[in-house]
Amino acid sequence: MKQLILILILVWGTFSGNAKTNPTELGSITGQVLDSELKEPIPYATITVTTPEGEITTGAVTSADGSFSVEKLKDGNYILKVQFMGYKPYSQEIKVIGGNRQFNLGAIYLEPEVAQLEGVDIVAERSTIEQRIDRKVVNVGKDLTTTGASASEIMNNIPSLAVDQDGNISMRGNANVRILVDGKPTNIPAAQLLKQIPSTSIKSIELITNPSAKYNPEGMSGIINIILHKNSNLGFNGNLNTGVTIGDNTRYTGSLDMNYRRGKLNFFGNFGANGGKREQIGVLQNFTNDYTENIRFLNNNESYLFKVGVDYYLNDNNTFSFYTNQNYYLGGPIGEANIIFDNPGAGNIYQDFTIDNENVTHTYNFVYNHDFNSEGHKLILEADHSTTDGEEIARFEYSGAGVGDLDSYRDDVEEDLSNSTFNLDYENPFSKTAKLELGAEARLRRSSNDYRTTNEMLENSHYDYDNNIYSFYSTFGQNWEKWSYQLGARVERYEVEAVLDGDLVYETDYFTLYPSAFLSYKINEMKTLQISYGRRVDRPGLNQVNPVREFSTPRLTQVGNPELDPQFTNSIELNYTHNFKKGSFTGGVFYRLIEDEINQVLLIDPEDPSRLLLTYMNWKDNTAYGFELGGRYKPFSWWSLNPSFELYNRTEKGIVGEEYLEVESSVYNFRLSQSFNVTKKLTLQLFGMYRSSTELLQIRPEEFYFMNAGARYSFLKDKATISLNFNDIFNTQEFTFTSDLPYEQRGHFESDSQTVYLGFSYRFGGGKNKALSRKQRDDNTESGGGLF
Repeated sequence: MKQLILILILVWGTFSGNAKTNPTELGSITGQVLDSELKEPIPYATITVTTPEGEITTGAVTSADGSFSVEKLKDGNYILKVQFMGYKPYSQEIKVIGGNRQFNLGAIYLEPEVAQLEGVDIVAERSTIEQRIDRKVVNVGKDLTTTGASASEIMNNIPSLAVDQDGNISMRGNANVRILVDGKPTNIPAAQLLKQIPSTSIKSIELITNPSAKYNPEGMSGIINIILHKNSNLGFNGNLNTGVTIGDNTRYTGSLDMNYRRGKLNFFGNFGANGGKREQIGVLQNFTNDYTENIRFLNNNESYLFKVGVDYYLNDNNTFSFYTNQNYYLGGPIGEANIIFDNPGAGNIYQDFTIDNENVTHTYNFVYNHDFNSEGHKLILEADHSTTDGEEIARFEYSGAGVGDLDSYRDDVEEDLSNSTFNLDYENPFSKTAKLELGAEARLRRSSNDYRTTNEMLENSHYDYDNNIYSFYSTFGQNWEKWSYQLGARVERYEVEAVLDGDLVYETDYFTLYPSAFLSYKINEMKTLQISYGRRVDRPGLNQVNPVREFSTPRLTQVGNPELDPQFTNSIELNYTHNFKKGSFTGGVFYRLIEDEINQVLLIDPEDPSRLLLTYMNWKDNTAYGFELGGRYKPFSWWSLNPSFELYNRTEKGIVGEEYLEVESSVYNFRLSQSFNVTKKLTLQLFGMYRSSTELLQIRPEEFYFMNAGARYSFLKDKATISLNFNDIFNTQEFTFTSDLPYEQRGHFESDSQTVYLGFSYRFGGGKNKALSRKQRDDNTESGGGLF
């Protein structure tokens, strides 16, 4: 409801922004909104200015320190209203006339609304998108959490993002994305991580397409930051979510969020679980060698996520926080990869395999926050340490007339990963319009991979890959009535060492400078224009550099390349945001220059010409550009539309085998989400997506589309919600491609996507929110409840 009120305010505020009156003859209202008991700022409170008859004239939202400013008021009588969930509304008459046009109301104290204390941690019905100076924030509502059981299944519903059949995520058509959880990196591969996080545990998703110098520069196309639920309310409160997905197989999901706040201590916890079976089938037709490979996976996975922590408010200037995340994942696929030759006389090959995975990730985070006496002047010390212990047991069995010397065998892989990060950040606002930020960071990563096999054609191996990163950053920004800018630079020293079976196979160290710049122009209260520049890096991940064979079928082997160099990108983008009477519109264009681009390639195995080798290589410098359009439109009070359109163009240059190739291609996506309010308690939803065909350096993916429908009903005074979704109604969510190199072939893959989801959620407890605004590492947002 708060989001709806805000949108309506901004919509009607357009009339103020379009006023033709001389600015020197217009009035303004400023002030600061505070909690009457705690004497602390209330961020994101809603400010509305109406005529005495109740017609909305303009409005605003309070900033992190509770301040607000409403400008460009013509002469006349107005009523100023201040509202925030859990507090009694405040109103005051204002008369703008003659020499009395500037009003500084000072501190406005809101009183707690006792009757509204139940169910404070409310999950919004509709997901909303906020355009901030350096990111888009998708506040995850029930319409997204009921779309699927895990984070991976809801990402396709978010503009700029796409997830393929294997769970690999891309942003703006590029898979080099950095995934953070609560602003922290993890040791878990992105595709696996997204499948482990229950969708109901997600509070918001941040899309940082062009991060500033204060952020780690890793992730060529940007950062996706997943914020998990945690609130900071007085008393005890919580939220329970459960769901089951039924298709060809059955999957489940569930989460429980709890919080207890009393005095100087705030305890919070989150438990999430999901699991079940998902089938994937594929057909690969090799026209050059006249055979068809039928592939079938039946994944049976379970994952559990625990998060517990505490905030200790020592006094008004010092706060200590600690939390731990524990991720448990087990399961894996069983399946077959069978090669059937077109020639009846040729010997077919049948492979059955079973892969059992088990990994445990432990994360521990500590933060000390010191606020100096002046507002916004602070020092933050943070330490984060995570470890992952993984084990994989894979069994491969062969049969058929064409088996030859292929013997059944077993692989045992043990992987130990650790990641330690230490940050020191300093923020100093010299004035109301200028701010300096300084910071230093050290990241120490260690990885060890031990491979044992019974295959006589392969060798046991041990691979260690370690790297250290030391960095320092500085940013300075200023803002005025309409203009604001921020300049920054980050310098890093990068060290890496790779050792295979005791021999040093790769080593390097270098310094790199990463500049960034942002410029924003506020056309009026409803329109904003922003341009930004940034330089980023994508360093090879462990799976990309590990020379130990990762997976194998009778005709395909997947390995890493230890000699991969990092790729760098310079990007510039322009964004425009416009709120109007019945909705809002956002648009953006971007251009990227990519140096030494890393890509996955399919080659003929030099040790066996009858097999293919799937690995990674550095290609030539490439370019990419595109634009995005999105909006929200509400033609009637009961009907809401959220359309988006994205077009990406890229030029790829590289050597595939011994042949130099250059390809320029385009791909576009269209999404449309609709919501219908049948009654105050019953809502219907319809979502559709289309992605065009395109051409990449080695393959040509074909178009695909799908449609979802759902319904949601609230009861028990809106504390409980039951949801029903029908996903992939026409069973069209498939991936098909053709290729000429290294062989002429066609592939078709599909998964268990046509499903019915039934979900239930219930809120309990109550309490009054006490905001703790602090900086998040790799997040830089301020929100009630602090760091998490």
